[in-house]
Amino acid sequence: MFEPRAEARPFLDANGWAGIAPAPLAGDASFRRYFRLIDGPRRAVLMDAPPLHEDVRPFVAVGDHLAALGFSAPRIAAKNPHDGFLLLEDLGDATFTRALHEAPTREAELYALATDTLIALHKHPAQTNVDVPAYDAETLDREAALLVDWFLPAWTGAPPLPALRRDYLELWRKLYALADIGSPCLVLRDYHVDNLVLLGQRPGIAACGLLDFQDARLGSCVYDLASLVEDARRDVSREVRDACVARYLAAFPNVEKAAFDAALAALGAQRSAKIIGIFVRLALRDGKPHYLGHIARVWRLLEASLAHPALAELARWFDANVPLDWRTAPKIESAA
Repeated sequence: MFEPRAEARPFLDANGWAGIAPAPLAGDASFRRYFRLIDGPRRAVLMDAPPLHEDVRPFVAVGDHLAALGFSAPRIAAKNPHDGFLLLEDLGDATFTRALHEAPTREAELYALATDTLIALHKHPAQTNVDVPAYDAETLDREAALLVDWFLPAWTGAPPLPALRRDYLELWRKLYALADIGSPCLVLRDYHVDNLVLLGQRPGIAACGLLDFQDARLGSCVYDLASLVEDARRDVSREVRDACVARYLAAFPNVEKAAFDAALAALGAQRSAKIIGIFVRLALRDGKPHYLGHIARVWRLLEASLAHPALAELARWFDANVPLDWRTAPKIESAA
């Protein structure tokens, strides 16, 4: 059982939690760790984010912004950015993932709520009034490159040839324009059921608690919908996926469906390529091999996106450079 860093104790003592032992909560793929604090009826969550690896200031800025807009991001009770500690409102354990496990028949209802929350965010006139970076071509390139920089070497045993990497990224750059189908939106980036909490006592979209947004950027409104319906960790039924897309499009009648579908394919593919690389990196670099179990699913998502006609050139690159029997988790000794 892990504990917070020793520096957390004075932070907790100074903010009303003296003598209360933090209980570990599930971690995530980053270096951040979370702990629950319980003192009678009082509850809070401690975020422990080592400053050498994490910066809590973006979480504070975006969280405060979302809360001010009326969304259910956890309120921040205390902060120490220098040492990497935050005291957060405890939104509970009822993640959408848990709710779906307990009641699979609620899939359509919960995905509709998550889609409505995105719609409300993207319609809000002040959504982009927060200081976050742009989701620009350089960032998209860096993310897409994770597949050739981590996944391919895990199969070949060698870094990618410079020409292969260059050709791969040039193909991606031709696709980024497809994502520009409207004004920039606030992109939360990890918008999926693991990071959403059901707050049944709150009305409307406030019932959708938001947990993970510290990497937010300004970019295409399509990205978070792709993150929701093309989940790397669970299979989303085709009916629910199509219903979410139709629901979103109905809220924005000026968006052309064909353009939206092309943007969804392009960003869905980019996100899948990124995740495949990240999951291999987590196994090799960070000693977290369990993420490899999701790679076959992410390959299915990537192949579905590559089937869109707008991605035909990129699909041919994959056909030429990633054999079908490689499109699963590589065998990594450190994961054994």
